Amino acid sequence: MAFVFGNQLDDVTARRTVDFYNTLSEKDRRRFAALEAQRLGRGGVPYLAGLFGCGTRTIERGIAELDQLADDPAAGRIRRPGAGRKKRIETEPELEENLNELLRTRTAGDPDQEDVVFTELTAIDIAERVTSQGTPVSDKTVTSWFKNIGLGLHKMSKDMAGGFSPDREAQFDRIGELIEEYTVAGNPCFSVDTKAKEHLGHLYRAGRVHTSEPFHAFDHDFPGWADGKVVPHGIYDLVRNRGHINLGISHDTSEFAADSLRWYWNRIGKRCYPDATSILLLCDCGGSNSASRYLFKHYLQMLSESIGIEVRVAHYPSYCSKYNPIERRFFPHVGRACSGMFFDTIETVVELMRRASTRTGLQTTVNVIRGFYATGQNATDEIKAGLRIQFDNLLPNWNYTATPC
Repeated sequence: MAFVFGNQLDDVTARRTVDFYNTLSEKDRRRFAALEAQRLGRGGVPYLAGLFGCGTRTIERGIAELDQLADDPAAGRIRRPGAGRKKRIETEPELEENLNELLRTRTAGDPDQEDVVFTELTAIDIAERVTSQGTPVSDKTVTSWFKNIGLGLHKMSKDMAGGFSPDREAQFDRIGELIEEYTVAGNPCFSVDTKAKEHLGHLYRAGRVHTSEPFHAFDHDFPGWADGKVVPHGIYDLVRNRGHINLGISHDTSEFAADSLRWYWNRIGKRCYPDATSILLLCDCGGSNSASRYLFKHYLQMLSESIGIEVRVAHYPSYCSKYNPIERRFFPHVGRACSGMFFDTIETVVELMRRASTRTGLQTTVNVIRGFYATGQNATDEIKAGLRIQFDNLLPNWNYTATPC
């Protein structure tokens, strides 16, 4: 018996159900889908159509057949592979010739990868053009033909680095050494970063959620229509696989980043690492924890003095922020936990982000920091002169330590 959460199968059951569905004959597939749809109740037909990759009419036909099983003239008969009505592409060579001819003149390619081709035409565009040439064809037929020749819809992949740092590999090696060193010594390794700010109120948020009716958001995302904003500063514990988010309501500044780390260490960190002698922070190269900002080093030094323990920082090289562990091991799960939901109040944001978890043990805690943090501050000569930061001999711009007095 399939297990259901709000008219939806859980991931494991869904996978097994699809695997079983694929072993059935064509007739048994639609009838099995019909049985499951009736058991799920409202919304079952479109949900299972998406799960099985069949049409809603196919499932509705199966439902009709279930009511007439006693009089089924096709009982015990199974269509042999390849039988049934042939596709138009197979029976009308002229149609495929016309499609190929049109696509041949509207196809581009990658000069470095001969097997990568693309066209800006949609299935509807091609169907209309071929039809106007005297060969009527539907966009569904064109879509099926696309699939046969290996063309599919793909989203642009955002994975090209905007630049290259000559010391990139050396810094990656150094970060790996530091993580191993701190882990063996029983000292904490925290990956930190700030997510993009989120506006509060009924503004649109990407994602989908299972609901009987769609949510309605403003038709424009004007910041002035928001009821406020939150700035999520994340801290991910590599050793314990735990994530924490401090929600600021002001601005993402170096002072805010330091206060966020201070709050986390005093409330959570030092209880988990009572014997720690040093903290390792893995940071991006820019933002509020920029490697080039004197103010970040100033507030880092103040942090070290207030908690009474040294804080070592290792920055990921420029253009390499996506390698920061928090970017792939924590933030994606926070995003999924909040997908498609309104951030109508800050309390809602807290509750949604707390749900971020994984089957491998990730858990999330959330806190709100309500202080005001001013932007536009610059380090004075006095601040620069008072820094007691110890820079490493190897790649000192990216590796340094703040120690308490």
